[in-house]
Amino acid sequence: MFDSRGQYEQIRHEIRQAIDQLCESQAFTLGPAVERFERSLADYCGTAHAIGVSSGTDALLCSLMAAGIGAGDEVICPAFTFFATAGSIARTGARPVFGDIEPDSFNIDPAGIERLITPRTRAIMPVHLFGQVARMDAISDIARRHGLLVIEDAAQAIGARRGGRRACGFGLAGCLSFYPTKNLGAFGDAGAICTNDGNFAQLCRRLRVHGADRQYHHQTVGGMFRMAAIQATVLAVKLKYLDQWHEARRRNAAMYDRLLAGSGIITPHIDEQNWSIYNQYCVRVPRRDHVRAALAERGVETMVYYPLPLHLQECFRALGGKEGDCPQAERACREVLALPIYPELKPEQIEYVAAQLRAVV
Repeated sequence: MFDSRGQYEQIRHEIRQAIDQLCESQAFTLGPAVERFERSLADYCGTAHAIGVSSGTDALLCSLMAAGIGAGDEVICPAFTFFATAGSIARTGARPVFGDIEPDSFNIDPAGIERLITPRTRAIMPVHLFGQVARMDAISDIARRHGLLVIEDAAQAIGARRGGRRACGFGLAGCLSFYPTKNLGAFGDAGAICTNDGNFAQLCRRLRVHGADRQYHHQTVGGMFRMAAIQATVLAVKLKYLDQWHEARRRNAAMYDRLLAGSGIITPHIDEQNWSIYNQYCVRVPRRDHVRAALAERGVETMVYYPLPLHLQECFRALGGKEGDCPQAERACREVLALPIYPELKPEQIEYVAAQLRAVV
């Protein structure tokens, strides 16, 4: 599904040189390397501030804490996404409220959000799934009319655009993950919070070091969410290549689209206002698990994102979710299959994957 070695070999010398320089400085926690990366990242995302943190999950959690979300509050999020979205909401003591998704984009359906709003609703957390920005125009309008905050889960969407605007610039905050398999991947866990609100940025910086502006003086209770300098060093090198990696993914996606056309396999639909970065290339197929097993026998690795919707997860049983609550999310969990899409794929590999998929469906 992903060849990290192929990417590394292309920029090995540059990364090793940057790491050697960091080792000479011995500044491994936050510090100049993180600050330099934060400035570059904010510029790339088109936001005033970027705050480096320890993971994409911690970016979500820290943002919710900085927004004052807590016990008794409700936050609306999609039922079809990675667990961290809802898990971070629950960790603040708030209640995740699950909305169904659009069947074509896999993102939360704005048409269903308004009926989920109650007097306890404080925020909406849309996810830009698989590298495509959610319909933020409609979501932002709903949030404005109801006085709600918007925190974007952009973990899979750095650089993705809607109407020319990049992910992370639509709400109070946008949260990024730099897990190694992301389009911009670190050498381990790392994440970031992007925002145009200076006071919010200052609070996030405080919260990432146990709520302290200076050592051993704590204005509030935070967490240990700081970014390691070695991750910032690696990411700073990789950021320079990110747009060309995006373009390679988009070329690969276009090739899949051509090769799978007319097969009955449902390929990704990209909204005309969107520019997707294809963190994943997900198709819909009948008998998905059978198809996946057959592809594995032919040497094709695939992944399932995600096999169980959040409203049916065991840990959220007390929230009362049941089958049928989010039918589009439930259907997606039965049908969606991710194909290899990483930039270093060769055309003959894509041709082989597409041919084998057509043969087994």
